[in-house]
Amino acid sequence: MVIYTVTVNTGKRLSAGTTSSISIQLRGTEAESEEQILNNLNQGSESTFEIETRKSLGELIAVKLNFKQLGHLCNEWFCKKISVNTPEGDNILFPCYRWLDCGEILVLRTAQALLVFQDRTEGQRHRTKQLEKRQELFGWRVYDQGMPQIIDCDDESLLPAEVRFSFTKSVEFFSTAAKQFVYQMVNQLADNQNSWESFRTLEDFYSGIKNETIEYVKEHWDEDEFFGYQYLNGFNPMMIQRCSKLPENFPVTNDMVKDSLSGSSLEQELKKGNIFLSDYKMLDGLVGNVINGRQQYLTAPLVLLYCNPQGKMMPIAIQLKQKPSKENPIFLPSDSKEDWRLVKIFVRSAEFGVHEVDFHLLRTHLLAEVFTVATLRHFPSPHPLFKLLIRHTRYTLQINILARNKLISADGILSKYAGVGGEPLVYFLKRATASLTYSALCFPDNISERGLENVPNYYYRDDGMQLWEIINKFVAAFLSNYYKQDDHVQKDTELQRWISEIFTNGFLARDDSGIPSSFQTLEELIKFVTMVIFSGSAQHAAVNNGQYDFGGWMPNFPSGLKKPPPKEKGQTTEDTILETLPDKSTTVNIMSILSLLTNDSADYYPLGYFPENLVDEDAPLKLIEDFQKNLSKLSDRIEKRNEKLELPYTYLNPKNVGNSVSI
Repeated sequence: MVIYTVTVNTGKRLSAGTTSSISIQLRGTEAESEEQILNNLNQGSESTFEIETRKSLGELIAVKLNFKQLGHLCNEWFCKKISVNTPEGDNILFPCYRWLDCGEILVLRTAQALLVFQDRTEGQRHRTKQLEKRQELFGWRVYDQGMPQIIDCDDESLLPAEVRFSFTKSVEFFSTAAKQFVYQMVNQLADNQNSWESFRTLEDFYSGIKNETIEYVKEHWDEDEFFGYQYLNGFNPMMIQRCSKLPENFPVTNDMVKDSLSGSSLEQELKKGNIFLSDYKMLDGLVGNVINGRQQYLTAPLVLLYCNPQGKMMPIAIQLKQKPSKENPIFLPSDSKEDWRLVKIFVRSAEFGVHEVDFHLLRTHLLAEVFTVATLRHFPSPHPLFKLLIRHTRYTLQINILARNKLISADGILSKYAGVGGEPLVYFLKRATASLTYSALCFPDNISERGLENVPNYYYRDDGMQLWEIINKFVAAFLSNYYKQDDHVQKDTELQRWISEIFTNGFLARDDSGIPSSFQTLEELIKFVTMVIFSGSAQHAAVNNGQYDFGGWMPNFPSGLKKPPPKEKGQTTEDTILETLPDKSTTVNIMSILSLLTNDSADYYPLGYFPENLVDEDAPLKLIEDFQKNLSKLSDRIEKRNEKLELPYTYLNPKNVGNSVSI
């Protein structure tokens, strides 16, 4: 007889333990053990068991867990990991880190990472069975033609336990939403469809909100300097690009802007590279939503900006519609204060549309869902890319199902209170998908394409570039540990099916997107995986975490506008502006959702945090340690810089970057 000593670790999270009957079986290359019942699987416990066998099982390749349902009582179990001391003196780790449902049978592989062609025959059979089961659980569905496909599940409670929220996050998420609703009702504004009587009344409403950035925005939102600053370091630093030649449909003349150009001319500043453009043409032709029975008005502005000698980005001309005409004048800072304020409000409302639908929903949430589903369907647990990417998929499926049910459904918040909600959202999302490119998702390429390499005070670029480099360096070293040559990339059938499905179901097989449909080299793979991790972590943080800070003060981020844009100059009054801005109901409901979407839960995982011990080899463990050190150094540099800034840029501090799209 020989003895195997088995140590079982139950998670510390709430309700992780179970009193249900769970059996364990060891599987080796030469034999299998009898099933043995596990006891005392309490929350946070570490339990040790002995399993006797007649002879050695050979090399251990798997552990089978059988969650037997006895009667009607059955509670889930969160298993962290299982380790086995063999008679030969080896200690073998079997990572789990997931919930087990009643009646479920789960087979765990060792922590050793193996590509499919490196695995033994028994291991390949297990890989195939695991992926067949996963592909049954995680199917694709067409949400609407012309959009990325989604998980085939309408109810987050029906998701497999392994990808659902923890109990802690669920309680916090819904209690936060309830608090926001109560706050609205106490102020009796949730259903109040009246316009704000004055800016003073609006300011009084905000007097009880304690948020330093909202206070700053409230004080500076109407200033041109802050308007331009937000194109660089607000919650959507993605619109601005260098302008070397004015678009034909934006006939700005030197006489119009010469007073804004520090004694220079428009032609000279264009040549110097100091003129920038934000073009909202993606919104052109969209008819606004109806909110509280009132038609909303969308515009597709062109905004010309000048980076002055002091390094400040200043707006110098705005045209609210794409087609120039007498009824679509070009507005200037020299126009009346009310005209210029209203025109900037229309731009900020357009910003709401492009930010929420394109840069936030599509480029982070929906793409992260594509990457998550493909990863679960095509990478078995021993695959090095499963071990690398799985932490970057945490909670993504559930948060996206909640978004579809609570935000963009027929009765969702955005459908009810956003000018670009409802049918306009669907049309816009299809446009954004059709124009999405690989280079737009790769941070260095995107910065270069927009001509922003040398713009001063662009903290999003500075921090993002360093984060991309740190992630890229880690990914390159990690993958090079397993793919020793390009031939290994080409031979990895699981990898090739993964990228093929992403290309087909996520990017709709668009060759013009630049997204690869297969990988031929390790270099190609490294870049793509860097993009996947960056999109779901850093980029999501950049466009998500500042929504309430910069958008909480409603005039800076109006979700819809009740009056059409001005057709001539000199007609705008403060009353006109107040009648154009969202009503009280829309204001508080959008505020509530922005607050909810920027609240992290107690079980928040920052980038670089590896609570799941999925590998036990020295090389990847050292790479993880180096990755964490580099992130910590970057965090220190950002915090030191921010000490000198009037308004610190914190969204790409690694401490504030989540590992995944989970909110």
